[in-house]
Amino acid sequence: MSRYNEAKEIYAKIGVDTEKAIETLMNVPVSVHCWQGDDVVGFDSKEALSGGIQTTGNYPGKASCPEELAADIEKAFSLIPGKKKLNIHACYAVFENGDFADRNEIQPKHFDFWVRFAKKLGIGLDFNPTCFSHPMVKDGLTLSSPDETTRKFWVDHCKACIKISEYFAEQTGIPTVMNIWIPDGYKDIPADRMGPRARFKKSLDEILSVPYDKSKVYITLESKVFGIGVESYTVGSAEFTLSYSANNGLTPLMDNGHYHPTEVVSDKISSLLLFNEKVALHVTRGVRWDSDHVVLFDDETKEIAKEIVRNDALDRVFIATDYFDASINRISAWITGVRNLQKALLFGLLEPSDEFKKLQDENDMTSLMVKQEELKTAPIGDVWEEFLMRNSTESDYLTAVKEYEKTVLANR
Repeated sequence: MSRYNEAKEIYAKIGVDTEKAIETLMNVPVSVHCWQGDDVVGFDSKEALSGGIQTTGNYPGKASCPEELAADIEKAFSLIPGKKKLNIHACYAVFENGDFADRNEIQPKHFDFWVRFAKKLGIGLDFNPTCFSHPMVKDGLTLSSPDETTRKFWVDHCKACIKISEYFAEQTGIPTVMNIWIPDGYKDIPADRMGPRARFKKSLDEILSVPYDKSKVYITLESKVFGIGVESYTVGSAEFTLSYSANNGLTPLMDNGHYHPTEVVSDKISSLLLFNEKVALHVTRGVRWDSDHVVLFDDETKEIAKEIVRNDALDRVFIATDYFDASINRISAWITGVRNLQKALLFGLLEPSDEFKKLQDENDMTSLMVKQEELKTAPIGDVWEEFLMRNSTESDYLTAVKEYEKTVLANR
């Protein structure tokens, strides 16, 4: 008997159908962020990375042009099983005919490079306005700036991004998630907390005046507790973004590195699902003050995945990754993080949720603890290997990554 068939029987004894788990996971798309491949540099500005974001490390082989980035993404995708989308930031516009446009004037044509790439791979595209690393970020502020010229520039940028997002959806046939996040805030205690948030609200109202097909574009709004250089106050706090989303029909987006270190997004998912048709996630790994480490198969990643599965919300949660590590091979970082997220989803799918809920409702917390702990050593690895095999994906990706590094990355 194969190891998978033995695992199948073990899980069957606790009421879990591994075939159903594998089939379900096959159809869960993960939106993979493009910016791991070039350290969030992009192609439209020579400004240094800013906005409370910092990429550390100088591992060789960073992509420095669209063709290199696309090749690296394609290599990573070939070693990641299951369904995928590609998440693009606006700073990755490709001006193929020297037709440069500043961010407030970008058009769908400036992303045809990525549309062709998506069609080649048969995937969808997600999108993000890039409100950082640009000369028009004035005093660290964008959509909340008291300078009207600055504020209007970023409003126009986000309006343009809605049109590009709709273009992506029309071209790929797959809805696009467009996420708005701003780095606005202050290093020290502000004298006026209300003013910047009122201006941010006004900006969002103006952005949403652009008509768009809500069946094709889902606009999300992301919060952050603090960033480098904006430790004392961020305009787009959790309270602001959740309130605005609820009042304006947007989808709330939670990045699990954007909260206080003692907060966990896994505990927030059920609350948001009760009040929102859709919820969006950026899955990352926070370490103390930094939020953008490669996703591991750790407790919080597993809890996030279990909450989605337990609440039958795989079709209601937009799942994306968001991290950037320049200290290790960037392609390996992509593969490791996305595979761990998928593995966490499989872990959730292999849980006898109904039985566990029943034990909780009966207040048999002793049995619940014992059974949950026993499940941790169940043979999920054998089911994962079967999932990889059915996706024609090798378990060992490190060999392929090292060969690509030797033949491609080392020559850059």
